[in-house]
Amino acid sequence: MDALLQQFFNFDIMMQASPIILRGFGMTLLLCLVVIPMGLLGGLAVALASLSPIRAVRWTTIVFVDLFRAIPPLALLIFVSAGLPFADIRISPFMAVCISFLLNNSAYYGEIYRSGIESIGTGQTDASRSTGLSATQTMAYVILPQAVRNVLPDLVSNTVEVVKLTSLASVVAFAELLYAADMARSVTYNASPITFAAVLYLIVLWPVVRLLSRLEHKMQN
Repeated sequence: MDALLQQFFNFDIMMQASPIILRGFGMTLLLCLVVIPMGLLGGLAVALASLSPIRAVRWTTIVFVDLFRAIPPLALLIFVSAGLPFADIRISPFMAVCISFLLNNSAYYGEIYRSGIESIGTGQTDASRSTGLSATQTMAYVILPQAVRNVLPDLVSNTVEVVKLTSLASVVAFAELLYAADMARSVTYNASPITFAAVLYLIVLWPVVRLLSRLEHKMQN
């Protein structure tokens, strides 16, 4: 038992590793502040394109969504970071993560938005148009607010998954939380820095998970 505590819960090693881990935590927060809004906006664009009256646009969107939902995020990230240099396109690890997350997240957020938009009856669109609102105004002021409210738990749940997926950035040597913790582990020969990183993830995500549970309960009542 003592050996287990020393290997995974050594507070002295956690404190020694805390500067590098907290820097990694900061980079994780920065990454989340960039990729989550990008995914939300990209998903909205995908959802609107999937409902386009133009068949070519709809089919292109279907192919996009199916493709990037089917490709594992890790494989996509490696392809972007390691494959683009062969095409003489060199980007930073941060940019590689942003591009791969934009493609992956837009596909998932797009399907959530689409289901929310389709949950609103066509009667509301007809009623809005009869008052003189344009199609764009109807979508922006009438349909989208209700659609987002209907799928808010799904949006929050997917966002939690996005935050957890940021740990994949360590594969391309982006110095986020998991990468920093693993570097500290390799130096100290102790898994306590990984435990410290897990606690930081828990501190950030546990309140969001509780909020999600309350939202789901509220939607069911």
